[in-house]
Amino acid sequence: MLIRKLILTVTIAMIAALSVLSQNRSNEPIPAMPKLLSQRQQMDVREKWQMKRLGSLLLPMMKRHGIEMWIVVNEEFHTDPVTPYITPPIPIVGRRDFFIFIDQGNRIERIAVVRYNEERLGNHYKLVMPPRDKIGEEIRKIVDARKPKTIALNFGASRGQQVGLTYDAHRFLTESLGDENAKKFVPAADLLTEFLDTRIPEEFEHYRTAVLATDVITRRAFSNEVIKPGVTTVGDVRWWMMQQLNNIGVDTWFQADLRLQRKATATGTTGQFLSTGKESDIIQRGDLIHVDFGLNYMGLSTDWQKHGYILKAGERDAPAGLKAALKNTNRLQDIIFSIARPGMTGTEVYDLAMAECKKQSITCSIYSHPLGPHGHGLGPAFDFRGAIGGGSNKILPGSYMSIELNTETEVAEWGGQKVTVMAEDDAYMTDSGYKWFRPRQTAFYLIR
Repeated sequence: MLIRKLILTVTIAMIAALSVLSQNRSNEPIPAMPKLLSQRQQMDVREKWQMKRLGSLLLPMMKRHGIEMWIVVNEEFHTDPVTPYITPPIPIVGRRDFFIFIDQGNRIERIAVVRYNEERLGNHYKLVMPPRDKIGEEIRKIVDARKPKTIALNFGASRGQQVGLTYDAHRFLTESLGDENAKKFVPAADLLTEFLDTRIPEEFEHYRTAVLATDVITRRAFSNEVIKPGVTTVGDVRWWMMQQLNNIGVDTWFQADLRLQRKATATGTTGQFLSTGKESDIIQRGDLIHVDFGLNYMGLSTDWQKHGYILKAGERDAPAGLKAALKNTNRLQDIIFSIARPGMTGTEVYDLAMAECKKQSITCSIYSHPLGPHGHGLGPAFDFRGAIGGGSNKILPGSYMSIELNTETEVAEWGGQKVTVMAEDDAYMTDSGYKWFRPRQTAFYLIR
């Protein structure tokens, strides 16, 4: 009987200890990591998405933008940013490969001029494989036979996703196609914006899985599983998070950034934003910590910012002033959700949101951006920097957006020191406005 009681006591203690590790705010367990598809499963699913995009979505886009032919050039060790979304997501390793899309009235003709026969590529293109010294001549035959009025190329724009064409590839096309065809060259920028900002329903649940995985890693990082106050450094947390991505077979499009705000200590700034912490900075009790983190899965990128508070001895919650600061950021999110609707430009949303913040006396900054194939995607942006990132672009139904912003609030418990609460949550546009993929943060993650 005594042994049974001892076992029960030890079991209860272990459960309690695990509970502390698996929670980072009151009564809210950290979700389990979702099961991700194998590489082969991912390929099969993404090829089906590609068939839909290239089979039925691309043609009306090309017509809307007045493009009769679109040529994408991919070079070995210099992949065009759109290549993984117009070909099966496998390495394309030819010295220089060409993917040609032709408006044939009621269908898209797709031709790949490549050096190597790849079975999956043949599912989407007619493969043409001339000798190396005949590639330019073969492309000239294709163009001359179709006689397009416009030939779109990925050049002449402001964003990296729109300018994948190199100088040498442009010169090769100009010399191969001749002066008359070269006069037809136009930037594919607007087509690329619509193509990459358009989401299809089949992507939705997979993206929700990606956001959940981002959430799980973040919440584990901001818990006692990883952080021991007075010992753990910013670098320890960053590299723990990066290792988790490797462990589950995904990668990221940017490094995990951590920031520290501390009573009676000024946090530096870099441009318009709080500076990131040094890797050697030790996380202390009473710190407000912040992370900016995202991952790539199924050809889609997430972007995620959250805050944690390191409890001081005897504390059971964050100070009321810090909690009020977080509520101000939640209010700003609510304002954007109340305004943004399909068809509005990013600038319209930004201007209306800032006007409402002024009415409500919220000191804030807004720098929200599209998500999807790229973390800083093409499409509309609600951004204090104006036209940068596409403020004139319209919100597409079903598109994904990083609702990224911050507010600044004086915190009484910190002697009136101003504290910046940054938030970034992934959302999708419906007919009635944005909805979150995962519940937003309304309470700080507490580290004991």
